[in-house]
Amino acid sequence: MREVDVAVIGAGPAGLFAAYYAGFRGLSVAVIDALPEPGGQVTAMYPEKLILDVAGFPAIKGRELVANLVAQAAPFRPEYLLGVRAEKLSYLDGRPVLGLAGGDQLHCGAVLVTGGLGSFTPRPLPVADSFVGAGIVYFVPQPTELTGRDVLIVGGGDSAFDWAVTLAPIARSVTLVHRRDRFRAHASTVDRVRALPVRVVVNAEVSRLHGEDRVIGAELTVRGGAVETLPVDTVVAALGFTADLGPLAEWGLTLDRRHIVVDSAMATNLPRVFAAGDITDYPGKVRLIATGFGEAATAVNNAAVVIDPSAHLFPGHSSDGT
Repeated sequence: MREVDVAVIGAGPAGLFAAYYAGFRGLSVAVIDALPEPGGQVTAMYPEKLILDVAGFPAIKGRELVANLVAQAAPFRPEYLLGVRAEKLSYLDGRPVLGLAGGDQLHCGAVLVTGGLGSFTPRPLPVADSFVGAGIVYFVPQPTELTGRDVLIVGGGDSAFDWAVTLAPIARSVTLVHRRDRFRAHASTVDRVRALPVRVVVNAEVSRLHGEDRVIGAELTVRGGAVETLPVDTVVAALGFTADLGPLAEWGLTLDRRHIVVDSAMATNLPRVFAAGDITDYPGKVRLIATGFGEAATAVNNAAVVIDPSAHLFPGHSSDGT
């Protein structure tokens, strides 16, 4: 069983800032996330989208924000346990013990849950079930890998249109297909895509994929029965995600639907367990990345006092020693 001062569950923006702030307070940190890379839903769903409501940045891409947060925490050497799920919570000598998938255990001074929407998985593309080859992706960690490819994007929400904006300048061709003629995406993004060399096909669905080892084509069935086959070597299934708390729902946390109820110290009803970011709920809650940063700092400062009762709640500003 390994020892760590603070275990942060969730490597999204709030969790990454918590890793920095805990390190700033002299605490050892492990960051746990079921996804294979840091950034949470920002990395998974809109890494290339401009985020406009983070203080100090008139505009910043999601990927750049995540990279900056990782760099900010790096001097304090947090341990990243990525592709790993936190499953069980128990207590030993009054301190939390996290049981991780695979059998590892962390004996923690405190646990901070920053899991955003909770554990989330992409909605599957139905025809993918009958296709065993490669070429189907649900998000695009490295857009440059699709340079020169024929890309088919399936979906009508913000993610689908964001990918279309990102890939249009680098792909050989981009086709976006949606089963309706109305979109969930923001109107301005839809207009932007329509001004790009992106073909938008509405009232249609992907009915079949061609290829063996990987996708080489796709059949589109348009409402009314017309079928069209087009060359495709990558299908981006941007159909949204389903989210749930997963094993956290069995820990005994006080919940409001799928959100964790916290007090003004960001403490949950369980000893030494705190939460911050979109996963939390309290009266007047506003779900913004900027809000999550402040909640993460509040949670870490209050956790520090629980871990070491002689510590001060507020350690001073980070600039005090410079």
